[in-house]
Amino acid sequence: MRAQNVVNRRRRLSIALSWVSAAGVVALLAASAALGQASPTPAPTDVTNGIVFAVARTPSTTYLAGDFSEVGPRTGPGVGIDAVSGRSVGLPEVSGGSAVIDAVARDGSGGFYIGGDFTHVGGLACRDIAHIRADGSVDPGFVPDADGVVSALAVSGSTVYAGGQFTSIGGERRNRIAALDASTGRATRWNPDAGSWVAALAVSRSKVYAGGYFTSIGGRSRNRIAALDISTGRATGWNPGADKAVYALAVSSSKVYSAGAFTKIGGRARHYIAALDRKGHATGWNPNANHTVRALAVSGSTVYAGGGFSSVGGRSRRHLAALDASSGRARAWNPNVGGQRMVAALAVSGRTVYAGGNFTRIGGRSRSGVAAIDASGRVTSWDPSANGRVLALAASGPTVYAGGGFSSIGGVTRDNLAAIDNASGHVTSWNPGANGWLWTLAVSGSTVYAGGTFTEIGGQSRNFIAAIDGSGHVTSWNPDAVSTRPDFRGVWALAVAGSTVYAAGDFSSIGGQARENIAALDSATGAATAWNPDANDLVRALAVSGSTVYAGGTFTQIGGQSRNRIAAIDASSGLATGWNPNAAGQVWALAVSGPTVYAGGAFTSIGGQSRGNIAALDASSGLATGWNPNAGAAVHALAVSGSTVYAGGDFTSIGGQERGDLAALDASSGLATGWNPAANGTVYALAVTGSTLDVGGNFTSLGLVPQAGFATFP
Repeated sequence: MRAQNVVNRRRRLSIALSWVSAAGVVALLAASAALGQASPTPAPTDVTNGIVFAVARTPSTTYLAGDFSEVGPRTGPGVGIDAVSGRSVGLPEVSGGSAVIDAVARDGSGGFYIGGDFTHVGGLACRDIAHIRADGSVDPGFVPDADGVVSALAVSGSTVYAGGQFTSIGGERRNRIAALDASTGRATRWNPDAGSWVAALAVSRSKVYAGGYFTSIGGRSRNRIAALDISTGRATGWNPGADKAVYALAVSSSKVYSAGAFTKIGGRARHYIAALDRKGHATGWNPNANHTVRALAVSGSTVYAGGGFSSVGGRSRRHLAALDASSGRARAWNPNVGGQRMVAALAVSGRTVYAGGNFTRIGGRSRSGVAAIDASGRVTSWDPSANGRVLALAASGPTVYAGGGFSSIGGVTRDNLAAIDNASGHVTSWNPGANGWLWTLAVSGSTVYAGGTFTEIGGQSRNFIAAIDGSGHVTSWNPDAVSTRPDFRGVWALAVAGSTVYAAGDFSSIGGQARENIAALDSATGAATAWNPDANDLVRALAVSGSTVYAGGTFTQIGGQSRNRIAAIDASSGLATGWNPNAAGQVWALAVSGPTVYAGGAFTSIGGQSRGNIAALDASSGLATGWNPNAGAAVHALAVSGSTVYAGGDFTSIGGQERGDLAALDASSGLATGWNPAANGTVYALAVTGSTLDVGGNFTSLGLVPQAGFATFP
């Protein structure tokens, strides 16, 4: 159940994109070289910070297209960063679950405790909480095995305090808060039993301070903030009572600084940030932020605050500020985070403040997700460049540990289009860049054809379709697709056969001619040929085999005939052949292998038989064969290699087995093989080339490997 919840949580974007096609997947995938079955472990290639919808491989290069903005080395969502160089120091990879780290705390000996939503660290099963020792190894003795997200950590002596959304941790029933033995990971008898999510923790002498969303904790009614006796776990009389969530806590001397979404705390109006005295009353310290405060750090007489605000401490301060610990006034220190962004994590080491969040610019400099600011408020040259949001930071000696929702640090900007060198696995200098999503790719010689929703690519105006050369320059080839519909417009599928480029999607004209949703284009001029099947709705999948062009989508008429969502079209006349599987539902992926046409999508019957989202169709009759893997949810991508059919999509079961979004099926029986990479998010693209299987999608990990967006299986 937990595994399914994790998959569902990471599918939020995938559900919103349920109309997205695997388009680039749909080119002909004949098994010219019998790959057999791929390795279950992906090669250590670079990863993306977003979705890969299409992949296309040449002998030297693999091209990626989708919705991403960075490509870089695989690190996973947690990484140790050298405090001087900004480079990864090679700590164990975190993977599984949602592959997110929400909390990190120093262990006092050069290592770190980490918490979040993950299943493995360095290959060791460590659900949601783990200890990385100073030597870079994972502590095999500390395995509390939480059954839910760990979002807050604090260390005091030989005890690790954890807060989050779990109900079991350290071998005991513990609701959302627990004390763990720092050596064994076992839960102690301390058990405050929080009624809801604990999002923040801080320890000071005899008390553990907790903040979050709860209204009861430590055996008492406590609204979102409480002080717990460090021995008994009982709530003390300290009771500030926040009216909304508390996200961050920091203790200094006799004050407890709190931050969150509240507008009242400690008996006074306090907007998003406050200082509380020993009695739980709000002091006169009142920076009065104008929006949520997410992170706090105290250093001497300064309180650093990060969040979504644009003013705090009586001054304009965008998302990050230094506040006088006595007056609450904002100091001159002002890094000025650009845009509508959020600072979600802070750590102070000496005279350096480390900030993490989802920003792309700070202090007038380009910084992705994480930055270092000096005592004057200037951003330093330290630039790890995370490819996603940074949610947790801790500095220990020469190492800064960063955790969050990223998959890489040290990457480069690539707007929706990139090339990976097949030999090294790293991104190349090829960088056309597109201003919209790309759904599909096709390669012919040194030319890469791209389709999507873009209107500019490689610095040139191109509507939905373009050709790019090996150096990354857009060629003069310009079919200029036009669509009048605002929703699914664009080119969703491409296939190349000889001197013809077949294009499909949602458009009303292309190549200088009126063409409804499907067309054939001259590969030299970009002009539409006379071939004109004229589909009455979206075409999102193409496959070419000999003199036949197979099409799938949402159409009900194509090639002059009534055809429900799947058809075979004569490559010469543009007319539909007699082949008519008649799908009850949408067809999103096609692959041809000899006498068989494989179809995937969201359908319940096809070829005259009940079939759940995947089927094998006789290429002559259009009837479904006995092959019936019965996918539990949509299939977005298909690829064939010898006796194996690879399937990708949203499913959690296929071929009679539990499989997370990616599976290998026996081409004879339809049963799932033992190959099980266990993707934690939707797979949209599959391509078999020679001895390699390439995979693209919305995943952030494959089994025990934090491979995000793109993977290669040898």
